[in-house]
Amino acid sequence: MTSCVDASFLFSLYVLDANSARASAKMKRADLPLLLTEVGKIEILNAVGLRLFRKELQPAEAKKVYALFRQDIEQGVVQIVPLPSAAYQQAERIARTHTPLLGTRTLDVLHVAGALVLKADAFYTFDQKLASLATAIGLTIP
Repeated sequence: MTSCVDASFLFSLYVLDANSARASAKMKRADLPLLLTEVGKIEILNAVGLRLFRKELQPAEAKKVYALFRQDIEQGVVQIVPLPSAAYQQAERIARTHTPLLGTRTLDVLHVAGALVLKADAFYTFDQKLASLATAIGLTIP
C-alpha cells in the first residue's frame, strides 16, 4: 500500500497537540514510507516557524522538531518526493469539480492531486476539508 501524508498529521508527531496521541497510534499501523511532497515539507518547516513567531514554541523546541523531522526522512519513515508535473492537470480537474462542493484550498487540491498521481491508496491527515476531498476522490483516510 502506498500512503501519502500531509503536514497536519506529521506536525502532530513532532509537537504535542490535540491530535498527537491519534497520530502516534496511526503510525503503529502505517505502511512506510509515508510520501510527503516537497510542498508538504515546506508546510512542516513553515508551521514550525509560525509556532516560533506566535511564541507557541521556544527555539530549543523548534530545533528538536527539525531534528526529529530530519531523522524520520533519513530513516525512511517519511520520503520526500517532488510534486509530479502531472499533478497540476489533476489539480485543475479537482479544482473545477470538487472545490465548488467542498470549499477546498489550493494546497489541499495539490496534495490530493499529487497523491493520485503517485498512486497512493491512503492519505494521512487531520485536516477535515482535506480528508473530505481525499475521500471524495477515492483515497482512504486511515
